[in-house]
Amino acid sequence: MANVSTVEGWLTTPDSRKLYTKTWQAITDPPKARLAVVHGFSDHCNTYGILFPTLAQQGISVYSFDQRGWGRSVHEPAQKGRTGPTRLVMEDITTFIRSLPKEENEHAPPLFLLGHSMGGAEVLHYAATGPQDVLSSIRGFLCESPFIALHPSGRPLAITVILGRLAGKVLPNRHMVSKLDATKLSRDPEVCKEYEDDPLCHDTGTLEGLASMLDRAHELQTGKVELREGVGEGGQTRLWVGHGTSDQICEYQACRDWYDTVSVKDKEMRVYEGWYHKLHAEPGDDNVRFADDVAKWILDRADPVPEEQAAAEAKSKL
Repeated sequence: MANVSTVEGWLTTPDSRKLYTKTWQAITDPPKARLAVVHGFSDHCNTYGILFPTLAQQGISVYSFDQRGWGRSVHEPAQKGRTGPTRLVMEDITTFIRSLPKEENEHAPPLFLLGHSMGGAEVLHYAATGPQDVLSSIRGFLCESPFIALHPSGRPLAITVILGRLAGKVLPNRHMVSKLDATKLSRDPEVCKEYEDDPLCHDTGTLEGLASMLDRAHELQTGKVELREGVGEGGQTRLWVGHGTSDQICEYQACRDWYDTVSVKDKEMRVYEGWYHKLHAEPGDDNVRFADDVAKWILDRADPVPEEQAAAEAKSKL
């Protein structure tokens, strides 16, 4: 898109793994907000269509990375889907956020964190368990079609999950193909075809990685991991959730039920009637509507939080 620049790069983790990164920024005006993004299962940061450039055009700089085991962060076949346990997934998010450019002035644009699908569950886990020094720098958390529970049509048998967890303890890096039905991703057939033809969407996890992904969803659904008030910037948790009612990958009703239990004052759930899993890649003007909804929620909260405003006013009177 016009007036948007992109920058690719590499982030080296503490254990020397190189993760691919990409940034979308407006060329002219300074950013009003910053958004860090965590992608979903069998996905990568270059599959989000108009979402990132649209946000950039509206003044939101977008920082993304291909997670360990996915996209361009896979450097050899053995690394496919090799995400490691939840601990390592959370550490990679911390490393990514801490690597973002530091703003030296007191009017630095606020930082938000968004996750899609598997990445949505990871963002919620991170908001509940991440290091406080990082969480206190995040103005708000956004989740697109978060993985709270698989849709009933795609759930594995309970015995399969149990046996998979047991096998994962013995052979954690053993590969297992868990193929997504591309026709369930979007109502746009072209988007589904692009997924099928994309070699970076390899549908391959490891026993450890798949078990950890299921565990994260279960812990959110059962309340073992709980999003609480007071963890974000300014001592306030701000949450936005978007979900399509016809999502056949991650169950809408499970997300709705989870959302209703969250005791956070500033929370919003945007329901998209009849939409599928990739809200950012639905047909016609729907993907524009979704991008605008995300941008509006962020920009509505991009002004200084009350505590910051009061401190700035007090400082100006000295």
